[in-house]
Amino acid sequence: MKIIERQLKKSLLQQWDSGKVLIVLGPRQAGKTTLIESICKEKGTFLFLNGDDPEIRTILENAGEKKLTRIIGKHETIFIDEAQRIKDIGLISKIVHDRLKNKRLVISGSSSLELSNAMNEPLTGRKWEHLLFPVSWKELVDFFGYIDAKAQLNTRLVYGMYPEVIMQDDNAQNVLKSLTGSFLYKDLLQHEGIRKPELLEKLLIALALQIGSEVNFNELANILRVDRATVEKYIDLLEKTFVIFKLKPLSRNLRNELSSGRKIYFYDNGIRNALIGDFKPPELR
Repeated sequence: MKIIERQLKKSLLQQWDSGKVLIVLGPRQAGKTTLIESICKEKGTFLFLNGDDPEIRTILENAGEKKLTRIIGKHETIFIDEAQRIKDIGLISKIVHDRLKNKRLVISGSSSLELSNAMNEPLTGRKWEHLLFPVSWKELVDFFGYIDAKAQLNTRLVYGMYPEVIMQDDNAQNVLKSLTGSFLYKDLLQHEGIRKPELLEKLLIALALQIGSEVNFNELANILRVDRATVEKYIDLLEKTFVIFKLKPLSRNLRNELSSGRKIYFYDNGIRNALIGDFKPPELR
């Protein structure tokens, strides 16, 4: 099956033989695994380790140089997917990079929270880090051609740009409903700071209903019946798992920028619309 060519592929190919660890971060289902696997297959054989697999996590537990040598064997390329789920992934990566010669390590993750914290110190000066989000307009045009891409612009505004949604246009609502289930924030549900999982969905719906407006944390806290600190913490975690992002105000006065509120947007329109069950076409909005 033909896949959408991602612009990030060019950068990864340029750095493929750089001798550094390649890290690709971004939301789940944005196409990280598909992109990296496609490059690995073009370049030859590789070892795939899935961090979502409990058996793989167990195998890599307390893995030192000798154990990693046995696991990796003769493979030159090692691709660790959803690496934030693997304990001591930073130390494991450092051992592979420093001690196992002629090995190429590629890592993907859907949470900058755990992965960045684990990687920054062990891999200082040893890594290239990239972000991959849902499909861009240029990537859509390159895949379908300008005329066909423009013809589906209204559809994309409503259903978003996740690769699976684009490729299953006739089943877009069901795909989005699946994405907005626990899978989208699977990493959050595993996080020790999440004591009220049911609050996540309520918070996301509240944010979805006030797109374009300044977010008042106190107001959100009152609506959700929790304290402001909890709201701020959950929003921060949602941002670090690439579900939402904050937009700072623009002002000629720096003091105004610092004191003004923030707006919060979703990285993908389809996710926002699925959360509130609103798939009306743009002309009816």
